[in-house]
Amino acid sequence: MRKIASRRNRSGFSLVELLVVLLILGVLSSVTLPSYITSVYSSREETANANARALEVAVLQNAVDTGTFDTSVGDYAIELGGAIPVNPCSGTSTTGYTITATASTATISPVMGTMCGTWTPQQSTLEL
Repeated sequence: MRKIASRRNRSGFSLVELLVVLLILGVLSSVTLPSYITSVYSSREETANANARALEVAVLQNAVDTGTFDTSVGDYAIELGGAIPVNPCSGTSTTGYTITATASTATISPVMGTMCGTWTPQQSTLEL
């Protein structure tokens, strides 16, 4: 006659134990995920603003040398180390930043894009 194994001799997890673990993981992820997404958006926004400030320095340096503001972002690649930095909020480089200028002032700002949530890009105004 075969002996039936008792409940104590079985190995593995019961369905209830697995459900409890899944419940705990669900609660932890629902608490930490919004905070993580907020920090990712915040770091992307700060990077886009920092890149715009670096572009601002290049625009001002060029304006001092030539006497006018150049509004083509692509023209500043050499001053920025050989390439325009990618705007992490829009995912593009030359179209990730805007330069608008008059005869004596220029405004530089990053493009908002869709990868940063809702935020207000930092604008820099330069004067000759």
